[in-house]
Amino acid sequence: MHTGLYRKALVLSWFTVVYNIIEGIVSIAAGFMADSIALTGFGLDSFIESLSGSVMIWRFSRHDSMDADEEEKIEKRSVRLVAVTFFVFALYVLYESSKKMYFMEKPEPSIFGIFIAAVSAVVMPILFIMKYRTGKAIGSRALIADSKETLACEFLSLSLLGGLTLNYLFGLWWADPAVGLLIVFFLVREGFEALEDDE
Repeated sequence: MHTGLYRKALVLSWFTVVYNIIEGIVSIAAGFMADSIALTGFGLDSFIESLSGSVMIWRFSRHDSMDADEEEKIEKRSVRLVAVTFFVFALYVLYESSKKMYFMEKPEPSIFGIFIAAVSAVVMPILFIMKYRTGKAIGSRALIADSKETLACEFLSLSLLGGLTLNYLFGLWWADPAVGLLIVFFLVREGFEALEDDE
């Protein structure tokens, strides 16, 4: 039952990992070339997102070999691990945003960075919808929690896009860290919601 949906969940998880690893490498390289802390941080965020996707691969690749009790145990463990990645993500964004704001660290203008953020802003909501609907269909709290982390990455992509664009056009360097601080609230809330769903 739901074999096709579990296979879809596994494919989506693999896509999440591969996409975010590529995005992370490209973003860090672009950040190094532009001397942009915002882009480098975005690349590191992508690697954190790939960690969540890896947890989902581990969870769904074992589906066929488990009975209902084993699957429930794996599901609970997966939800907890996804919740932990929310908190790790939140701490990182809080640290980077606060540091950039306090020390007035200005990201350099980067057209390439704007392009990377724009691509991510298009891909992430599509991936979120597909993972959320699949998670609902198979009753996977872990995949639903993971989809919300993908949604958080969409907000971060928009923050980066807005911050880089405002900096490029108007020199408003503080826009990116300011929005980053707002994202921290969302990440912490979703992490606690994931833990509550696990109870």
